[in-house]
Amino acid sequence: MDLLNTLVDKGLRRETPTRAEALAVLATSDDDLLDVVAAAGKVRRHWFGRRVKLNYLVNLKSGLCPEDCSYCSQRLGSKADILKYTWLKPDQASQAAAAGLAGGAKRVCLVASGRGPTDRDVDRVSDTIRAIKEQNEGVEVCACLGLLSDGQAERLRQAGADAYNHNLNTSESTYGDITTTHTYADRVDTVQKAHAAGLSACSGLIAGMGESDEDLVDVVLSLRELDPDSVPVNFLIPMDGTPLAGEWHLTPQRCLRILAMVRFVCPDVEVRIAGGREVHLRTMQPLALHLANSVFLGDYLTSEGQAGKADLEMIADAGFEVEGADQVTLPGHRAAGGCGSHEGGGACGTAPEAAGACGSAADAPRTDLVAVRRRGAGTDLAPNA
Repeated sequence: MDLLNTLVDKGLRRETPTRAEALAVLATSDDDLLDVVAAAGKVRRHWFGRRVKLNYLVNLKSGLCPEDCSYCSQRLGSKADILKYTWLKPDQASQAAAAGLAGGAKRVCLVASGRGPTDRDVDRVSDTIRAIKEQNEGVEVCACLGLLSDGQAERLRQAGADAYNHNLNTSESTYGDITTTHTYADRVDTVQKAHAAGLSACSGLIAGMGESDEDLVDVVLSLRELDPDSVPVNFLIPMDGTPLAGEWHLTPQRCLRILAMVRFVCPDVEVRIAGGREVHLRTMQPLALHLANSVFLGDYLTSEGQAGKADLEMIADAGFEVEGADQVTLPGHRAAGGCGSHEGGGACGTAPEAAGACGSAADAPRTDLVAVRRRGAGTDLAPNA
């Protein structure tokens, strides 16, 4: 297929596909799916080999968020029966992180619900970052605390944070349909603040919220312009009690096409399969490893993932290897010591629960695969890692 040959050539040269080419990837048929995966896989292997980076989420504060993001089980007015608790103490968070690191994770992602941190919250998270780094040499720490005020990114960097996550989630033109309590521009501003402070920017999307192909392509092209080091791709988990509980549009094939499009647009960036992979990719998850070079290990913020042991077995059975702590994630032209950075500055390089346009009417939603997290951070039960 001429399209795929063109996209492979562009990916190896780090050249951005046209909007029409990116849309054409999403429009390919299921008959061509393996060709699409194989083509995007060439780009993935060129820049990242067969390494898979493992990341581990620690939900520092769960629920009771004042923002109205329609996809989120922690939103204002959510009826979802999720865990709700206030800030974990630094030693509790460090203990939770240790479980993920013991399971093979290289990066710990510290997430807290809310519009954005107060200065006191930044002090609290800074203490947690120091505790984790003191007890785990070489660990990468990413913070995800919402919208940042001036100076907060610099303080997190001084405390030892390597990265900051803040997802764009969807296109600018449809953002107001998903959230009304803050704007798309607010999110862009926070990503830029993180980048300017020397933090590795992490920003991605949620697929499956009823958006069009054009919306998906537009948000990924916007991410390319922002130049984050990592792009998490979330597939909506339609949690009961949220406005998007009935949005079941994804098929495994659709998810693979989305991941392939992201890889073609962001060829040399860490593409991470984030929330929803078990629910929507299901038994096709190993194929997704040919497109993405990073996954979350174990559970997510408010929902359960598959067993950490199963993740590791899947990676090995698919012929991939877990990226070691001594390996630099990003290609040499992006790396600048530590875990990698943007061209032109920065330091070392998470995610709501989040799919595309239309799945087949014959595919019944797998609501049975959605399980609320009842273990790990904020509970007395052992975490999944």
